[in-house]
Amino acid sequence: MMDDIQEPGRALRTAMPLQAGTGERIELMLTFLKIVEAGSLSAAAQQLGTTQPTISRRLQMLERSLGLRLLQRTTHTMRLTQDGERCYERAKELLAGWARFESELKGAREEPEGVLRVIVPHAFGQERLIGPLARYLQQHAGMSVEWLLHDDRAIQDYIAAGIDCAIQVGEVTDPGLVALPLAQVPRIVVAAPSLLDGQAIPQDAAELAALPWLALRTFYRNEVQLTHSETGRHKRIQIRPRFSTDSLYALRSAALQGVGVGIGSRWVMTEYLEQGQLIQLAPKWQAAPLPVSLVYPYARFYPARLRRFIDLVRAEAPAIFGET
Repeated sequence: MMDDIQEPGRALRTAMPLQAGTGERIELMLTFLKIVEAGSLSAAAQQLGTTQPTISRRLQMLERSLGLRLLQRTTHTMRLTQDGERCYERAKELLAGWARFESELKGAREEPEGVLRVIVPHAFGQERLIGPLARYLQQHAGMSVEWLLHDDRAIQDYIAAGIDCAIQVGEVTDPGLVALPLAQVPRIVVAAPSLLDGQAIPQDAAELAALPWLALRTFYRNEVQLTHSETGRHKRIQIRPRFSTDSLYALRSAALQGVGVGIGSRWVMTEYLEQGQLIQLAPKWQAAPLPVSLVYPYARFYPARLRRFIDLVRAEAPAIFGET
């Protein structure tokens, strides 16, 4: 199974009228989610292919059935109430669970075929995820995969781009995406020995500020924050990068050439640390680990090609990310 169906909040569990059909309740919840994500009733109506009065009526029905005020509206603004915020989060969980349940029933015996389009970060996509991808293709002879290497997390419209899912490093902020946590990636500070020119390895985070820096623009640009592994103390350091990139591999290559100090995923640096081509600076200070998630758009039905891929990645996540 792709995920367990989570228990909805008490308001959603008890307040919906028993006489209302499941389809009607789901439609009301879907409408509410679309209103929030579209930003207005008129925008939601346009996206759903209906009229604003219909959207307004559905919202009123939902609020009456729950006995709660979900949105505060004025002529120019709309915002969620506290009850609305809780309802929004629970509704996403509830509808995602229902969609997964529906997909599993409809496609339990369905053999996937066609093309799976996946966005993956360059580093993971070229190394750690190739093995699972190969097994996916071996298991499903009717499938082919478009494996799109992309470090930019801001994919504006997955559906319009024809994307089935993505492996995303960093926080998932798009409310229109389901995010399944896979791992936490530790990050360390590294540089080539030549950069220190015979000087002692810095042990304190404050000593790093005077060194030339490399910036990984996806996660830091002009400032870094490090945490002491034993005391939990935080230090924020202002940096002036000599080299900026959105590629972890390019940052590692620049570090190996002695261009500057960089922060990167430990697993990408390990081989070079063991060979002595890189050294870890301020070893008791680390950047916050980055979450890795598998993300895909909310939908009423998930095709077998996506369900099978998600099942495989989740099952193999400890092996894929266990040594990060």
